[in-house]
Amino acid sequence: MMNAHNAPSGTALQRSVVVTGTSTGIGRACTKVLLASGFHVFGSVRTQADAGRLSRGFGANFTPLVFDVTDEAAVAAAAARVKAALGKTTLFGLVNNAGITVPGPLLHLQIDDFKRQIDVNLTGQLLVTQAFAPLLGADPSREGKPGRIVMISSAGGRNAMPFLGSYSASKFALEGLSESLRRELMLFGIDVIVVAPGSVATPNWDKAIADVSAFGATPYAGALATMRRHLVSGSGNGLPAEILGEAIRTALTAAKPKTRYAVPAPSLRSLVGRLLPKRFMDNRIARRLGLENAPRPAPSAHAESAHAEPVPYSTLSLKVS
Repeated sequence: MMNAHNAPSGTALQRSVVVTGTSTGIGRACTKVLLASGFHVFGSVRTQADAGRLSRGFGANFTPLVFDVTDEAAVAAAAARVKAALGKTTLFGLVNNAGITVPGPLLHLQIDDFKRQIDVNLTGQLLVTQAFAPLLGADPSREGKPGRIVMISSAGGRNAMPFLGSYSASKFALEGLSESLRRELMLFGIDVIVVAPGSVATPNWDKAIADVSAFGATPYAGALATMRRHLVSGSGNGLPAEILGEAIRTALTAAKPKTRYAVPAPSLRSLVGRLLPKRFMDNRIARRLGLENAPRPAPSAHAESAHAEPVPYSTLSLKVS
């Protein structure tokens, strides 16, 4: 969705950024920060309703692009629209932010739900990167300094917690993909920077902790409820999403950017936690959540509950961008 009214023009072409997943959360906050800094933002959303809402709210320097990051044809069409708007000018940046989280114990996740998690949070990021890389400078005919790619990872990309295994798997993989990509794109002068949020105050994580009843028939029901209580009690302490927007702006504009920005910066407690033996941390987490191995009870009529079928979680997979 693009027209003459909201297509960039003049000097704004030299500071145009594509941001995926702009309808809520970090993506929306990032868009606000970049617009306030004089950028033109091409923001991806998945519905025409969101496109219209954001266009009205953000104004002429925001151009909505309607696509899902897993839809190769739609992504290619969006890249073609941005190319037409830029002319020969290089795209200043690409922020790969769109993502979902599919929580739940790994033994009880439907494989299709796990695949969906990886498809959106990993494969989709590469698909979008491939589509927009020529505009960032992989096409040598473009005019201007090569652009940058910002990958939105997570604290869960280096430290995996129970019941967020599929999400952490996608973010651990994204960290590795980003490092390889950064080294490969040196050929074109395109930098790749990871921004890794910790706890962020967004409605999407509130949804993530709202309901664990889907796994109530599994042996993990008690531990899930305990984890939910911990997350609820700490949910009000998350960073404002705009702080992430500022970190993304820094990654895009710093003269000598870091390869990775953790937001907030690691505390002494978290640094110490990284140095402690993994087994120590495993046992500490198990005690806190009630995941310690207990003596097996005598067989009963309800013994089969430990082997419950995987729980379909597609309807509860959550957008976290």
